[in-house]
Amino acid sequence: MINPSKIKEGSLVYSLGSFNGKEMIYDFDKILIYLDVKGKLLFGRDFKIYPGDHSVLRKLCHYIIRDKEYCQKNDIDIEKGVLLTGPVGCGKTSIMRLLKYIVPLQKPFIIIPSRNIVFAFNHIGYKIIEDYGCRQFYCFDDMGVEPTGRHYGQNCNVMGEIIISRHELFRSHSIKTHGTTNLNSEELEKQYGERVKSRMRELFNLIAFDKHTKDKRK
Repeated sequence: MINPSKIKEGSLVYSLGSFNGKEMIYDFDKILIYLDVKGKLLFGRDFKIYPGDHSVLRKLCHYIIRDKEYCQKNDIDIEKGVLLTGPVGCGKTSIMRLLKYIVPLQKPFIIIPSRNIVFAFNHIGYKIIEDYGCRQFYCFDDMGVEPTGRHYGQNCNVMGEIIISRHELFRSHSIKTHGTTNLNSEELEKQYGERVKSRMRELFNLIAFDKHTKDKRK
């Protein structure tokens, strides 16, 4: 029987909590230890989990393990995706990349920069929008700062159109979409318009770093 409370990295085994054969009991402190280890493996030895980020990490971890009681108390809908917001360099992308390792038996999501999708649209055209209207789980990175798409002289708000498609998938098939952004609510509305923003409210749980979180790249 697979024990989901244990994760092996090389020759070492890390515990995320305990498993009684039916139910997984997670331990947040143990999860933090594992995330720090996995982060160093993925991003280099300078990676670290900062104490000031624990509140955001706690919300994300309880969301990804589908802790219904915690999420209900904190107004998090476990059926929706996550839009993780915060200042440039606060670690949004790294944390989203790490989250899926906590729950290796869950369907993984693919992280892709929004600007790369627009560049693909400029080259290929509207098929790109159709391609992302599929049942794969995605996390669109750096939403809202991508350029306007342009294909054969026609401009297109590519990510806005994809969000509309993903919203339809969510409502009809419970397909999750995640995202990261440096922008606030007003800036997102300016980029995508009220029509898309209203769908984003249905599609995402908003989880935010403090606006004063330091740039960890410096």
